[in-house]
Amino acid sequence: MTTIVERSERLVAGPAEALAGLLGVPLPDLDRGLPILWHWVYLLDRPDQADLGPDGHPVRNAVPEPPGPGLRRMWAGGQVRVRGALRCGERVTRQTAVLATQRKRGRTGLLTFVTVGHRILQRDRLLVEERQDLVYRAAPADNTPTHAQTEQPSVAPQPGEWAIDTSAALLFRFSALTYNAHRIHYDRDYARDVEGYPGLLVHGPLQALAMAEAARAKGGTGAQVFDYRLLSPLFDHQGLVVSAAVDAGALTTVARDRYGRRTATGSLRFATGWAG
Repeated sequence: MTTIVERSERLVAGPAEALAGLLGVPLPDLDRGLPILWHWVYLLDRPDQADLGPDGHPVRNAVPEPPGPGLRRMWAGGQVRVRGALRCGERVTRQTAVLATQRKRGRTGLLTFVTVGHRILQRDRLLVEERQDLVYRAAPADNTPTHAQTEQPSVAPQPGEWAIDTSAALLFRFSALTYNAHRIHYDRDYARDVEGYPGLLVHGPLQALAMAEAARAKGGTGAQVFDYRLLSPLFDHQGLVVSAAVDAGALTTVARDRYGRRTATGSLRFATGWAG
Protein backbone atom coordinates (compact mmCIF):
# COMPACT_ATOMS: atom_id res chain seq x y z
CA MET A 1 0.00 0.00 0.00
CA THR A 2 1.30 3.45 -0.93
CA THR A 3 1.85 5.73 2.06
CA ILE A 4 0.59 9.29 1.53
CA VAL A 5 1.90 11.99 3.84
CA GLU A 6 -0.01 15.27 4.12
CA ARG A 7 1.32 18.65 5.17
CA SER A 8 -0.80 21.82 5.39
CA GLU A 9 0.01 25.45 6.06
CA ARG A 10 -1.19 28.96 5.30
CA LEU A 11 0.85 30.62 2.56
CA VAL A 12 2.39 33.90 3.72
CA ALA A 13 4.47 36.42 1.83
CA GLY A 14 7.73 36.01 3.76
CA PRO A 15 9.28 33.01 1.96
CA ALA A 16 8.45 34.44 -1.48
CA GLU A 17 9.94 37.80 -0.50
CA ALA A 18 13.06 36.00 0.71
CA LEU A 19 13.39 34.03 -2.53
CA ALA A 20 13.01 37.16 -4.66
CA GLY A 21 15.74 38.86 -2.64
CA LEU A 22 18.01 35.83 -2.84
CA LEU A 23 17.76 35.56 -6.63
CA GLY A 24 17.61 39.29 -7.22
CA VAL A 25 14.38 39.05 -9.21
CA PRO A 26 11.22 41.18 -8.98
CA LEU A 27 8.73 40.07 -6.37
CA PRO A 28 5.69 38.73 -8.22
CA ASP A 29 2.15 39.87 -7.51
CA LEU A 30 1.36 37.32 -4.80
CA ASP A 31 -2.37 38.07 -5.04
CA ARG A 32 -2.24 36.56 -8.52
CA GLY A 33 -0.37 33.44 -7.38
CA LEU A 34 3.11 32.04 -6.95
CA PRO A 35 5.30 31.61 -10.05
CA ILE A 36 6.14 28.08 -11.08
CA LEU A 37 8.52 26.28 -8.66
CA TRP A 38 8.11 28.94 -5.96
CA HIS A 39 6.13 26.45 -3.90
CA TRP A 40 9.55 24.93 -3.09
CA VAL A 41 9.99 27.48 -0.30
CA TYR A 42 6.70 26.41 1.29
CA LEU A 43 5.37 23.20 2.84
CA LEU A 44 8.89 22.28 3.92
CA ASP A 45 9.81 19.05 5.65
CA ARG A 46 11.42 19.85 9.01
CA PRO A 47 12.86 16.59 10.35
CA ASP A 48 14.07 16.24 13.91
CA GLN A 49 17.80 16.66 14.34
CA ALA A 50 17.97 13.11 15.66
CA ASP A 51 16.62 11.84 12.32
CA LEU A 52 19.49 13.30 10.24
CA GLY A 53 22.34 11.16 8.96
CA PRO A 54 26.03 12.17 8.87
CA ASP A 55 25.51 13.96 5.51
CA GLY A 56 22.62 16.06 6.85
CA HIS A 57 19.86 14.15 5.05
CA PRO A 58 17.06 12.51 7.08
CA VAL A 59 17.49 8.75 7.37
CA ARG A 60 14.12 8.01 8.99
CA ASN A 61 10.64 9.48 9.33
CA ALA A 62 10.86 11.08 5.89
CA VAL A 63 9.40 10.61 2.41
CA PRO A 64 11.37 9.21 0.84
CA GLU A 65 13.57 7.39 3.30
CA PRO A 66 16.94 6.29 1.86
CA PRO A 67 16.59 2.83 0.27
CA GLY A 68 19.65 1.66 2.20
CA PRO A 69 22.24 2.78 4.76
CA GLY A 70 25.14 4.98 3.71
CA LEU A 71 23.74 5.89 0.28
CA ARG A 72 24.31 9.31 -1.27
CA ARG A 73 21.36 11.15 -2.76
CA MET A 74 21.35 13.14 -5.99
CA TRP A 75 18.48 15.18 -7.47
CA ALA A 76 18.20 14.09 -11.11
CA GLY A 77 15.25 16.15 -12.37
CA GLY A 78 11.50 16.18 -12.49
CA GLN A 79 8.32 17.75 -13.78
CA VAL A 80 5.96 20.37 -12.32
CA ARG A 81 2.48 20.89 -13.76
CA VAL A 82 0.64 24.05 -12.69
CA ARG A 83 -3.14 23.86 -13.03
CA GLY A 84 -4.01 27.06 -11.17
CA ALA A 85 -2.74 29.85 -8.97
CA LEU A 86 -1.45 29.14 -5.46
CA ARG A 87 -2.45 32.32 -3.64
CA CYS A 88 -0.93 33.71 -0.48
CA GLY A 89 -3.17 34.25 2.52
CA GLU A 90 -4.90 30.89 2.14
CA ARG A 91 -4.16 27.38 3.37
CA VAL A 92 -2.74 24.74 1.08
CA THR A 93 -2.26 21.00 1.51
CA ARG A 94 0.49 18.90 -0.04
CA GLN A 95 0.09 15.15 -0.48
CA THR A 96 3.37 13.26 -0.91
CA ALA A 97 4.05 9.63 -1.83
CA VAL A 98 6.78 7.47 -3.33
CA LEU A 99 5.53 6.54 -6.80
CA ALA A 100 8.23 4.12 -7.93
CA THR A 101 11.58 2.59 -6.96
CA GLN A 102 13.91 0.98 -9.47
CA ARG A 103 17.45 -0.40 -9.18
CA LYS A 104 19.92 -0.36 -12.05
CA ARG A 105 23.59 -1.14 -12.49
CA GLY A 106 25.58 1.95 -13.56
CA ARG A 107 29.23 2.72 -14.28
CA THR A 108 29.84 3.48 -10.60
CA GLY A 109 27.85 0.55 -9.25
CA LEU A 110 24.28 -0.05 -8.19
CA LEU A 111 21.94 2.94 -8.50
CA THR A 112 18.49 3.23 -6.96
CA PHE A 113 16.06 5.54 -8.73
CA VAL A 114 13.21 6.84 -6.58
CA THR A 115 10.28 8.80 -7.99
CA VAL A 116 8.41 11.02 -5.52
CA GLY A 117 5.04 12.58 -6.30
CA HIS A 118 3.47 15.70 -4.80
CA ARG A 119 -0.07 17.03 -5.17
CA ILE A 120 -0.84 20.52 -3.84
CA LEU A 121 -4.44 21.55 -3.22
CA GLN A 122 -6.06 24.85 -2.28
CA ARG A 123 -9.80 25.27 -1.72
CA ASP A 124 -10.06 21.54 -2.47
CA ARG A 125 -8.75 22.08 -6.00
CA LEU A 126 -5.66 20.31 -7.33
CA LEU A 127 -3.43 23.18 -8.47
CA VAL A 128 0.08 21.69 -8.66
CA GLU A 129 1.23 18.21 -9.59
CA GLU A 130 4.91 17.39 -9.26
CA ARG A 131 7.27 14.50 -9.93
CA GLN A 132 10.76 14.48 -8.44
CA ASP A 133 13.39 12.05 -9.72
CA LEU A 134 16.03 11.11 -7.15
CA VAL A 135 19.05 8.81 -7.44
CA TYR A 136 20.83 7.04 -4.60
CA ARG A 137 24.30 5.54 -5.00
CA ALA A 138 26.83 3.92 -2.72
CA ALA A 139 29.76 5.97 -1.43
CA PRO A 140 33.14 5.14 -3.02
CA ALA A 141 35.37 2.78 -1.09
CA ASP A 142 37.97 5.51 -0.48
CA ASN A 143 38.18 9.30 -0.49
CA THR A 144 39.35 9.55 -4.09
CA PRO A 145 38.00 12.79 -5.62
CA THR A 146 34.78 12.03 -7.43
CA HIS A 147 35.06 14.90 -9.92
CA ALA A 148 38.36 16.03 -11.39
CA GLN A 149 38.93 19.74 -11.93
CA THR A 150 39.90 20.91 -15.39
CA GLU A 151 40.88 24.40 -16.42
CA GLN A 152 38.96 25.70 -19.41
CA PRO A 153 38.68 29.16 -20.98
CA SER A 154 35.75 31.08 -19.57
CA VAL A 155 32.78 31.96 -21.78
CA ALA A 156 31.40 35.42 -21.01
CA PRO A 157 27.62 35.72 -20.59
CA GLN A 158 25.99 36.48 -23.91
CA PRO A 159 23.02 38.83 -24.49
CA GLY A 160 19.95 37.21 -22.94
CA GLU A 161 21.97 35.13 -20.47
CA TRP A 162 21.74 35.64 -16.71
CA ALA A 163 24.89 35.12 -14.64
CA ILE A 164 24.45 34.18 -10.97
CA ASP A 165 27.29 34.36 -8.46
CA THR A 166 27.10 30.98 -6.74
CA SER A 167 28.94 32.15 -3.64
CA ALA A 168 29.09 30.11 -0.44
CA ALA A 169 26.78 32.68 1.13
CA LEU A 170 24.14 32.24 -1.59
CA LEU A 171 24.26 28.44 -1.32
CA PHE A 172 24.02 28.61 2.46
CA ARG A 173 21.04 30.99 2.31
CA PHE A 174 19.24 28.81 -0.26
CA SER A 175 19.80 25.79 1.98
CA ALA A 176 18.37 27.74 4.91
CA LEU A 177 15.39 29.01 2.90
CA THR A 178 14.48 25.48 1.80
CA TYR A 179 15.42 23.82 5.12
CA ASN A 180 17.96 21.63 3.33
CA ALA A 181 20.63 20.36 5.73
CA HIS A 182 22.63 18.41 3.12
CA ARG A 183 26.21 19.33 4.01
CA ILE A 184 27.58 19.24 0.44
CA HIS A 185 25.97 22.66 -0.13
CA TYR A 186 27.50 24.60 2.78
CA ASP A 187 30.20 22.53 4.55
CA ARG A 188 33.27 22.78 2.33
CA ASP A 189 35.44 20.51 4.48
CA TYR A 190 32.79 17.78 4.40
CA ALA A 191 32.19 18.16 0.65
CA ARG A 192 35.94 17.89 -0.05
CA ASP A 193 37.20 15.42 2.54
CA VAL A 194 34.23 13.03 2.81
CA GLU A 195 32.44 13.16 -0.55
CA GLY A 196 35.48 14.03 -2.69
CA TYR A 197 34.04 17.12 -4.36
CA PRO A 198 36.26 20.02 -5.51
CA GLY A 199 33.88 22.59 -4.03
CA LEU A 200 30.40 23.18 -2.66
CA LEU A 201 27.70 21.62 -4.80
CA VAL A 202 25.13 23.99 -6.31
CA HIS A 203 21.62 22.71 -5.54
CA GLY A 204 19.72 21.10 -8.37
CA PRO A 205 16.52 22.91 -7.32
CA LEU A 206 18.40 26.23 -7.37
CA GLN A 207 19.41 25.61 -10.98
CA ALA A 208 15.84 24.60 -11.87
CA LEU A 209 14.43 27.72 -10.20
CA ALA A 210 16.91 29.92 -12.04
CA MET A 211 15.91 28.35 -15.36
CA ALA A 212 12.21 28.79 -14.56
CA GLU A 213 12.83 32.44 -13.68
CA ALA A 214 14.65 32.98 -16.98
CA ALA A 215 11.58 31.56 -18.71
CA ARG A 216 9.24 33.75 -16.62
CA ALA A 217 11.20 36.81 -17.70
CA LYS A 218 10.43 35.77 -21.30
CA GLY A 219 6.70 35.77 -20.59
CA GLY A 220 6.23 32.22 -19.33
CA THR A 221 3.21 32.61 -17.03
CA GLY A 222 -0.17 30.94 -16.65
CA ALA A 223 -0.91 27.22 -16.74
CA GLN A 224 2.40 25.53 -17.38
CA VAL A 225 4.35 22.30 -17.42
CA PHE A 226 8.04 22.54 -16.60
CA ASP A 227 10.30 19.56 -17.26
CA TYR A 228 13.91 19.79 -16.13
CA ARG A 229 16.93 17.54 -16.01
CA LEU A 230 20.20 17.85 -14.11
CA LEU A 231 23.01 16.79 -16.40
CA SER A 232 26.22 17.26 -14.45
CA PRO A 233 27.34 18.45 -11.01
CA LEU A 234 27.95 22.19 -10.66
CA PHE A 235 30.29 23.60 -8.01
CA ASP A 236 30.35 27.02 -6.42
CA HIS A 237 33.59 28.23 -8.05
CA GLN A 238 32.23 27.41 -11.52
CA GLY A 239 29.41 29.98 -11.46
CA LEU A 240 25.94 29.62 -12.94
CA VAL A 241 24.64 31.11 -16.20
CA VAL A 242 21.06 30.49 -17.33
CA SER A 243 19.06 31.37 -20.42
CA ALA A 244 15.66 30.78 -22.01
CA ALA A 245 14.61 30.85 -25.65
CA VAL A 246 11.41 30.21 -27.59
CA ASP A 247 11.56 26.93 -29.47
CA ALA A 248 8.63 25.23 -31.23
CA GLY A 249 5.99 26.74 -28.98
CA ALA A 250 7.88 26.10 -25.76
CA LEU A 251 10.49 27.96 -23.76
CA THR A 252 13.67 25.90 -23.60
CA THR A 253 16.04 26.68 -20.77
CA VAL A 254 19.71 25.93 -20.20
CA ALA A 255 21.98 26.19 -17.18
CA ARG A 256 25.75 26.21 -17.72
CA ASP A 257 28.89 27.02 -15.83
CA ARG A 258 31.14 29.97 -16.65
CA TYR A 259 33.18 27.74 -18.96
CA GLY A 260 30.23 26.82 -21.18
CA ARG A 261 29.59 23.30 -19.81
CA ARG A 262 25.86 22.52 -19.61
CA THR A 263 24.72 21.35 -16.19
CA ALA A 264 20.91 21.39 -16.56
CA THR A 265 18.21 21.82 -19.17
CA GLY A 266 14.51 22.49 -19.02
CA SER A 267 11.39 23.03 -21.09
CA LEU A 268 8.43 25.20 -20.14
CA ARG A 269 5.30 24.66 -22.18
CA PHE A 270 1.79 25.90 -21.78
CA ALA A 271 -0.92 23.52 -20.64
CA THR A 272 -4.70 23.45 -20.66
CA GLY A 273 -6.97 23.33 -17.67
CA TRP A 274 -6.06 26.63 -15.97
CA ALA A 275 -8.08 26.96 -12.78
CA GLY A 276 -6.88 30.37 -11.67
